[in-house]
Amino acid sequence: MGIVERKEREKEEMRKLILGAAQKLFLENGYEKVSIRNIADAIEYSPATIYLYYKDKNELLYALHQIGFHKMVDEFQTALQMEKPFDRLVEMGRRYFQFAFDNPELFDLMFIMTAPMDALACKNDIWDEGNAAFNLLVTCVQECINTGVFKAQDAEVAALMIWSSVHGYTALFLRKRLEMFEENRRKELMEGAFNLFIETIRRGL
Repeated sequence: MGIVERKEREKEEMRKLILGAAQKLFLENGYEKVSIRNIADAIEYSPATIYLYYKDKNELLYALHQIGFHKMVDEFQTALQMEKPFDRLVEMGRRYFQFAFDNPELFDLMFIMTAPMDALACKNDIWDEGNAAFNLLVTCVQECINTGVFKAQDAEVAALMIWSSVHGYTALFLRKRLEMFEENRRKELMEGAFNLFIETIRRGL
C-alpha cells in the first residue's frame, strides 16, 4: 500500500472513530448537551483534530443522518425491484421494520432523538436525505393510484399516513412500549398489526 492510500485509510478510520463517538454521546446525553470537546475527550484526541474533519457538531449529525439514510435505502432495494406497486409498498414496510431492528441506534438518531432541524441545514436543503427516502414511498403510492389499487387522491398525504402508521409500530417496539406483552409475542403482534393495516388500506384507501 502506497503512502497516499495509507493516509486515506487513516483518515477514513478517524472519521469512523469520530462519528461512532458522536453517535453514542448524542443518544446518551442529547444533542444539545454534547460539545465537540466531549467527543474529543471520548476518543482521546484534541478538539482541533475533530475540526480537521468536521466544522461543527451540526455537520457531524448531518453525516450520521447520511449514513443512516443510505443504509435504509439499501435495505429498500429488494422491495424496489418488485414489479407490482402494492407488493413493493408492503415489502418497503417490512424492510423499514428490519432496518430499525438491525440498526436501532441509527434509527433512534434519524427519527426519534430530539435535535433542532437547523442542525441538518448545514447543506443546501433541510433533511434532504429524509426527503429523498420519503419520495420513494410517495412514488410507490402514486403508482398504486395509477394502477387502480388505491382510489385517486393526494399521493403525498396517503404516503404520510402509511409512513406514520408503520413508524408508530416500529417506535413502540424499539422504545420498549410493547413490554406489557410477553417477549415471544411482541414481533408476532407487530406482524399481525401490520398485516391488518395492509389489508385495510388495500380495501379502503
